[in-house]
Amino acid sequence: MAFSIVFKNILTMLFYMALGFTLVKTKLASSEHGKTMSAILVYACTPGMIISSFQAIPYSKENAINVFKFFFVTLILQILFYLLMILVLGKKLEQGKYRILTCGSFMGNVGFFGTPIVTAIFPNEPIVSCYAMTFAASMNLLVFTLGEFLITKDKKYISLKKAIINPTILAMLVAVPMFLLDFHLPAEVVAVPTVLKAMSAPICMIVLGLRLASMNVKEVFGNPFAYAVSALKLIVFPLFCYAIVYFIPWLDSTLKISLLLTAGCPCAAVILSLAELHEMEQKPAAYTVLMSSIFCVITLPMLSLLAG
Repeated sequence: MAFSIVFKNILTMLFYMALGFTLVKTKLASSEHGKTMSAILVYACTPGMIISSFQAIPYSKENAINVFKFFFVTLILQILFYLLMILVLGKKLEQGKYRILTCGSFMGNVGFFGTPIVTAIFPNEPIVSCYAMTFAASMNLLVFTLGEFLITKDKKYISLKKAIINPTILAMLVAVPMFLLDFHLPAEVVAVPTVLKAMSAPICMIVLGLRLASMNVKEVFGNPFAYAVSALKLIVFPLFCYAIVYFIPWLDSTLKISLLLTAGCPCAAVILSLAELHEMEQKPAAYTVLMSSIFCVITLPMLSLLAG
């Protein structure tokens, strides 16, 4: 059952990617439109997803503890994998492509991609959507600290201000206190972030399709580097996370399975943004984001089998 649910959801998301690809190829849209859609995704859909997710669950001590557990567990696991990659790669990290590889190995599209997956698996447990949001928050804290340092090898690019003042964290600073105070917005108001949440995955995948259409498809699939990063992100990292939390008794099965599936999401688009910002290995970064988004149609259903 879990396999078919995940598989169908991923096929739906790949359809949206194919739609974006087709729109560009038929000249009904331009790949440049992706920039505008990305802005909508980041500055409107992201806050909408977070606020809607936390408004959907009632406050209870157990729910609050589980959400904070998930946040700290994902933060620690990402740091551990980051340190493991540094240990394994060693001096190879002097090369920019290996620093991109390290970022890609644990930074994932856990919000836009992970949310519809875990909510489909657990339709009667709205807390799993909050899990995906807190995973996105912990990753965002690392993007502008460890991520910036890893890409540039320069401490001056570490920005605690960016780590806190970004749409994901700011929305969490609004949504979490309302959750803890058990404050629920009127239904008419909640309808707005709920619609934005529903738009998130389709827009995200259409943007990826627009980007893919502007690239040489043969070059994308002929890049060995992209296969290596995809394998790390889609297989090694989620198995690493699951192996660590599996035997921890104070984490329930819903939390563990949500962690496995969100950890197995494709590489985050922010990796490409960092590569473009610092003019470093932009093509390999773009290829890994796209390749992992395509290959997850195989790996995520397989991970759902492991979760049972």
